Amino acid sequence: MAMKPCCRILIHRRNSAFFGFPSPKSHSHNPFPQISSISRLNFTHNHEFHNFWPRILGFRGAIDRTQKPSCAPIANWGKSRVFSSACYGNCLGRSLYVIASVASNVRNYSTSVETRVNENNFERIYVPNGLNVKPLIVERIDKDENIGRDEEFRVDDNGERVNNENSKGLLNVEVPSVGEEESAVEKEAWKLLRNAVVTYCGSPVGTLAANDPADKQPLNYDQVFIRDFIPSAFAFLLKGEAEIVRHFLLHTLQLQSWEKTVDCYSPGQGLMPASFKVRTVPLDENKFEEVLDPDFGESAIGRVAPVDSGLWWIILLRAYGKITGDYTLQERVDVQTGIKLILNLCLSDGFDMFPSLLVTDGSCMIDRRMGIHGHPLEIQALFYSALRCSREMLSVDEGSKNMVRAINNRLSALSFHIREYYWIDMKKINEIYRYKTEEYSTDATNKFNIYPEQIPHWLVDWIPEKGGYLIGNLQPAHMDFRFFTLGNLWSIVSSLGTPKQNEAILNLIEAKWDDLMGNMPLKICYPALEYDEWRIITGSDPKNTPWSYHNGGSWPTLLWQFTLACMKMGRPELARKAVDLAEKRLPGDHWPEYYDTRNGRFIGKQARLYQTWSIAGFLTSKMLLDNPEVASLLFWEEDYELLEICVCALRNSGRVKCSRGVAKSQILV
Repeated sequence: MAMKPCCRILIHRRNSAFFGFPSPKSHSHNPFPQISSISRLNFTHNHEFHNFWPRILGFRGAIDRTQKPSCAPIANWGKSRVFSSACYGNCLGRSLYVIASVASNVRNYSTSVETRVNENNFERIYVPNGLNVKPLIVERIDKDENIGRDEEFRVDDNGERVNNENSKGLLNVEVPSVGEEESAVEKEAWKLLRNAVVTYCGSPVGTLAANDPADKQPLNYDQVFIRDFIPSAFAFLLKGEAEIVRHFLLHTLQLQSWEKTVDCYSPGQGLMPASFKVRTVPLDENKFEEVLDPDFGESAIGRVAPVDSGLWWIILLRAYGKITGDYTLQERVDVQTGIKLILNLCLSDGFDMFPSLLVTDGSCMIDRRMGIHGHPLEIQALFYSALRCSREMLSVDEGSKNMVRAINNRLSALSFHIREYYWIDMKKINEIYRYKTEEYSTDATNKFNIYPEQIPHWLVDWIPEKGGYLIGNLQPAHMDFRFFTLGNLWSIVSSLGTPKQNEAILNLIEAKWDDLMGNMPLKICYPALEYDEWRIITGSDPKNTPWSYHNGGSWPTLLWQFTLACMKMGRPELARKAVDLAEKRLPGDHWPEYYDTRNGRFIGKQARLYQTWSIAGFLTSKMLLDNPEVASLLFWEEDYELLEICVCALRNSGRVKCSRGVAKSQILV
């Protein structure tokens, strides 16, 4: 009998449980069929992909170089959700994942992840003997060639054989079609985006950060970054090619459970990696193994953990369900557990007095020292959005009801905090200008003891009469008055700001178009740090010089967030103006990462060319404008029920303001 190589995942761990589930019984006698994915990437001979074969840091596949490499993942979850993969024939793009039995069996398993609830802690996700499992190892074994021939059945969560006919409705999902015929620029952009796709085991799992063939020193730009992949994911979803997004979500979910250590200290279990890279490790006898190697910040500049990775992962998970109509992915027990682990990190009790999330410098898109440590707006907007996504996706049962209650309470407190204390316009600046300081009382007006002298000179003449924005950061005796584009745009998208505030933000962008858009949209922040401020705050960072990179550089990838915000507010003409501006330059400049100078005239001095999220941001913007109905699935309207939640108990005290009362009054204005 002819024997073919295949892969089996072996779990090296201190106990017999993974994700809190008992180890599966052997089902080696069962055939493992193929289930087609929700949609396919259009693989053709013209599309050049980076093919990477098995391993996610522990997935090790021994492949004989003398044989034609081929691999297709199959599943054998049983009750443990630990899956294995095998190689048969030429099966590029084939994939199989356990699909929950039409949203019923998964919910029955949700209690398998035990919870411990008490009066002092809203919820604790309890996994027997902890979740610090060691890496999964894929080793070469010989299997009978008959395995995998039965294509008519799949394995459900109970290990039972279920006819594929029952799941056809889940797999054949209608996807939106792009309205207008693609231009030459769009066709070029799609070709470049597909060339940047990374495949694992024959299935696409992400896109490289940059794919410049002339770049001989890519550094970490040859990795798949979670935040960088988001615009690519939206582009593929809007194109109807959802398979790559599904694989990305599942593979990064598995990386979440890896042991992470920096100088003998390990961060929380729910931390998502900043990026991952497929590495090839040679073996003996003309064989090699592929390693999916994640970076949780231990290799990053400054060794900063990526706080935004988990938040973006949750946001993308919701978008996947909204666009494809496939909600079985978010209902899986392992996915539900992943959401809860991320939320546990974010909702843990600490010393902070504020509902905003406390982070270090460099923990988001601005991943270098730029004076954003504390409570940066970008993180708060993503946090608020991730909380709203989680509230939609979490399976509500006895084990999760306390977490849902904590989410509601945090949403109410966070929205009030940002709307009340981060917002500035001409009226608010004048109020700060007249602040009294050193107030000691519960009804103080200047709660954070902000000194009027902090108001920068540039702001007085820059702020328009009709317009305003959310400041970049707020801490005791400190307000960062810089305009941070991503935080303000995502506050509009997620309805973190009030409808009136959201409209005022777009009014400001329109009024200050030359400053924020210039020759290339959009400024990552405004204004740049210069002179002594630059030396003190950035540490004289040679990459973040004034009007370059994170320090006032222009980033084309922000186009898609701007487009989504404009469409939510009923102002697509602003987005079209920005997209048209970018379309004139990006192809000729070879799709740079960012632009320099006050007006964005020069390609960034250290900008990578063929930057993937610049390409994807442009494509996503174009498709959002062509598909307003689909765009409406990706933003959030004001949640009036949330405004009814009073978490501060101020109405029964002698204090002046309650979050519910203030928020409702802002909405009604």
